[in-house]
Amino acid sequence: MKSSKRKRLSMHELSVCQGLMRQVEQVAANNNAKSVKRILLRVGGLSGVEPSLLQSAFEIARAGTIAEHAELEIEDGPIVVKCQECGASSAAKLNRLLCQYCGEWRVNVVEGEELLLLSMDIETAQSAAEESRHV
Repeated sequence: MKSSKRKRLSMHELSVCQGLMRQVEQVAANNNAKSVKRILLRVGGLSGVEPSLLQSAFEIARAGTIAEHAELEIEDGPIVVKCQECGASSAAKLNRLLCQYCGEWRVNVVEGEELLLLSMDIETAQSAAEESRHV
């Protein structure tokens, strides 16, 4: 049973990476990129995405794309909640979504569910000279 769970998670991350590659190719086309060198993502702790599996899925998803030789960097995003009782915003832990100030459990997640493409380093061809840009 454990291997089937791992397989399901891998398929989820592969699907996420395929969506990411569509977004990367669109940004690259909009910026006349010749290739993508680096991709920086922020993955929130509540996003439902496992960074190590995402990294493995990226190796497959990037094949044959403009980002075929790109490096993927993953930044862990914070979990932040807003308390419904005292109104304060505070950091929270994955399995402990409580207000840091009053201990209330009725909170709204403000950050932590996102999967964001933060930036890309691309290579463009201008005249005969090549230029690297950060977008």
